[in-house]
Amino acid sequence: MSDNSTRKILLETCDQFLTRKKVVLKKAMDSLKEDLENESKSSAGDKYETGREMINIEWNKLSNQLNQYDQLLTILSRLQAHQPNGNIMLGSIVLTEAANYFISVPVGEISAEEKKFYAIGAQAPVAKNLIGKKAGQFFTLNGRDYKILEVI
Repeated sequence: MSDNSTRKILLETCDQFLTRKKVVLKKAMDSLKEDLENESKSSAGDKYETGREMINIEWNKLSNQLNQYDQLLTILSRLQAHQPNGNIMLGSIVLTEAANYFISVPVGEISAEEKKFYAIGAQAPVAKNLIGKKAGQFFTLNGRDYKILEVI
């Protein structure tokens, strides 16, 4: 397994996942915009105001999600230049007895170089248990201790 090719696959997969999520959100927002325009053409009164308000609430929710995905993509772009130093930190690939982790953005399970990795955010409980540790040390997950095998 090449460290660079594994990192590249993990980064690309996370990027593709987030980009796909953004596309879905943008389509939903376009649909809401269309609904809002159609609502404006319909009758006036309380029903009209309620319909517009419901569309605006949904629009704001989707807009917030879109901003979150943009923030995650920004974090991901910063990880391109990650230089491992032995300590587990944001951007580290961590091989353990329990599972393999890519501490980056919360994307979930990814296959790379015939291994499974879990792309997790730095705020995930398991990431909090790992950050700052080195290969050879132990971390606790669900009440059990696991050994950190390698940090890339």
